[in-house]
Amino acid sequence: MAAEGKINPMHQFTINQIGPKLEIAGYNISFTNSALWMVLALVVIWLFMLGGMKRELVPGRWQMAVEGVTGFIRNMIDTNIGPEGRRYTPYLFSLFTFILISNLLGMLPLAIVPGFHAFTTTSHFSITGLLALMSFAIVLVVGFWRHGFHFFALFLPKGTPAFMVPVIIPIEIISFLVRPFSLLLRLFVAMISGHILMEVFSSFIVNGLGSSSAIGFGVSLLSFVFIVGIGALEILVCALQAYVFALLTSLYLNDAINLH
Repeated sequence: MAAEGKINPMHQFTINQIGPKLEIAGYNISFTNSALWMVLALVVIWLFMLGGMKRELVPGRWQMAVEGVTGFIRNMIDTNIGPEGRRYTPYLFSLFTFILISNLLGMLPLAIVPGFHAFTTTSHFSITGLLALMSFAIVLVVGFWRHGFHFFALFLPKGTPAFMVPVIIPIEIISFLVRPFSLLLRLFVAMISGHILMEVFSSFIVNGLGSSSAIGFGVSLLSFVFIVGIGALEILVCALQAYVFALLTSLYLNDAINLH
């Protein structure tokens, strides 16, 4: 992580191979730290759900927490899609919890252990891109499954004046095709920028204390205050980005189900 006394803020995003190298048809499919942290996220979600599915008559705190999250997703669907959107609750719940847990796991202060640090899987556009493409593909499948070629009516809002049709249709098509890129970039940029900022301020603390001067100590103290504030903001961003991703997916599903 450090080279010649300098901290590399991009080191935390490096994907490292774990275990032996595995290849299939020339493609490297080795287990990596990114895969490890995704598995950890799935384990946390499984344990969370396992503890809340006891169906007790008087629900405990754990069961209330699970019911609170599922109720939150159900209310989002009812508001943005309607009763027909209930069938997509499992996907939106999985999407929301996976992004939320992955974001929060990446915030764990494990770097205090030498040679070990938390890995934020949602800080890689390959992961956020896959999630975005999955959501976009579901929207396309649902749209054509329900409406057939009438799904293309989505690109021409009702009541559009005839002279505006040649302008509105290209704009709507471009807006529709940009959706997956908007999803993947929003989550990717939000997570990577916050982590880089925290790493930069941590380097100020290390270098300031290493200078053994009053100014260096002051810079370190001020940087520590900034890190505390940024850390609190990052926790909020972790939840907010998971919510926004699920919210936008539900809105896109609403377009596919109900059109304009």
